[in-house]
Amino acid sequence: MGPAVRILSFLLLQLFVTEPALSGNILVWPTEYSHWISMKVILEALDSRGHDVTLLHCSASPHFNDTGRFKAEIFEVPFSLEYSLKLLNDALHFFLNESPSSLQFILKMREFITKTAELNKQMCDGVLRNEELLDRLRHSHFDVLLSDPLIPCGELVADKLGIPFIYSFRGNSIEILCGQMPAPPSYVPTVLTLLTDKMDFKLRLKNFMSYLGVYLFAHEWSFSNWDSYYREITGRPTSLCEMMGKAEIWLIRTYWDFEFPRPYLPNFQFVGGLHCRPAKPLPEDMEEFVQSSGDHGIVVLTFGSMIKNLTREKANLIASALGQIPQKVLWRYSGETPETLAPNTRQYNWIPQNDLLGHPKTRAFITHGGTNGIYEAIYHGIPMVGIPMFGDQPDNMVHMKAKGAAVVVNFNTMTSQDLVDALNTVINNPTYKESAMKLSRIHHDQPVKPLDTAVFWIEFVMRHKGAKHLRPAAHNLTWYQYHCLDVIAFLLVCILTSVIITYKCCIFCFRKCCKRSVKKSKRE
Repeated sequence: MGPAVRILSFLLLQLFVTEPALSGNILVWPTEYSHWISMKVILEALDSRGHDVTLLHCSASPHFNDTGRFKAEIFEVPFSLEYSLKLLNDALHFFLNESPSSLQFILKMREFITKTAELNKQMCDGVLRNEELLDRLRHSHFDVLLSDPLIPCGELVADKLGIPFIYSFRGNSIEILCGQMPAPPSYVPTVLTLLTDKMDFKLRLKNFMSYLGVYLFAHEWSFSNWDSYYREITGRPTSLCEMMGKAEIWLIRTYWDFEFPRPYLPNFQFVGGLHCRPAKPLPEDMEEFVQSSGDHGIVVLTFGSMIKNLTREKANLIASALGQIPQKVLWRYSGETPETLAPNTRQYNWIPQNDLLGHPKTRAFITHGGTNGIYEAIYHGIPMVGIPMFGDQPDNMVHMKAKGAAVVVNFNTMTSQDLVDALNTVINNPTYKESAMKLSRIHHDQPVKPLDTAVFWIEFVMRHKGAKHLRPAAHNLTWYQYHCLDVIAFLLVCILTSVIITYKCCIFCFRKCCKRSVKKSKRE
């Protein structure tokens, strides 16, 4: 057989045994900051497989110009990017300097949720009340919508277009409240409690009450801002939580290297670390600085994409601590240069975080506890010093501390010595490196890569026009039916009725016997 015939035979074989690629049309309701970073990785993978990706971008998005190679439908909103950033920065400044347990913090949190809900509704109106845009979207014949439940409305857009939708999400109790993810409070800790899956009676009581608190918080503060809007837009009795529960697949951006073991549903897929990749070479000047660290190695420090600067006092405290360790430090920080910045520390507006964490000279990672950064550290097996600030960050770092890969420092009360001690612990105590490497091995030892898993399930929904067969019947039950309270009440009534009947029968028989005895004694 000649070479040409062999090549032709090979091509024909490939044609018959290879499943034809599905070229889909995907609409995206994107989110911002770290959530956008994770979502963008999925979209790039989908684009590379021949799918058409279209972003629904509002004119005030901080990622307005970060559309990459994707198409974009831009819609106008009545507020500016500057206004939304000021609202966010003011809230962050307050939350970073106020005790989470104070009444003022709680009231400020409620005010912030209400204000952001109003902005988000205006953003929703920019699409849902724009018939010209909706008609254009309908004529595009999208197969699926990809969204993040952090910013509501993606599910409403999908409903208007009559297409299935998928969530990409970290998880913050919405998946429990609206996705029906099982969460026994006896061993599944709720967010913000800083608990692990090992709880005694006192901690289980705290966790149970926290679940009730999350339920009340969500329904009274968050969902209540949206339910009437959802009813108005759909024209039928519904709610935000009910609409969220219609998601075909939930792509949860964690995995068992991070999570405590817990039950989950078939329409939930864990894809933590999907954005991670092998390290690339560093820029020449940065590599030179890293190599100058010698055997001591380097420490990488970043507080994420949202924290641009700190107070002068806090920045000086951190810089002073960094100057007391023998390692070289690369600090992503765009604020004013601290007066206490030492020669061993370099400040950058941006750093290639993944590439630095994958560098052989990296000894530790100082992080605010964002999921993306934690997963890059897990991927490369780097122990962490956590300085969580807000949101799910404290909870994230509790997971890492429980797994032996991190030391956590309190942002509000830490001293320079606290930070120095934490760094020396994770660098010089080999158990932290060993734990980080164990998590890394677990992460890499998967049958399918996280990004491939995410892409597969999105394509699965497109191929089958949804995934209703994976959706649990729990969505059709009321809360008392879900917990079988009606069954328990029925059984209690049955038992109580049986006890009463038995008691009455016994009393009746006893009285009969007594009467007979009396009559007999009288006759005698």
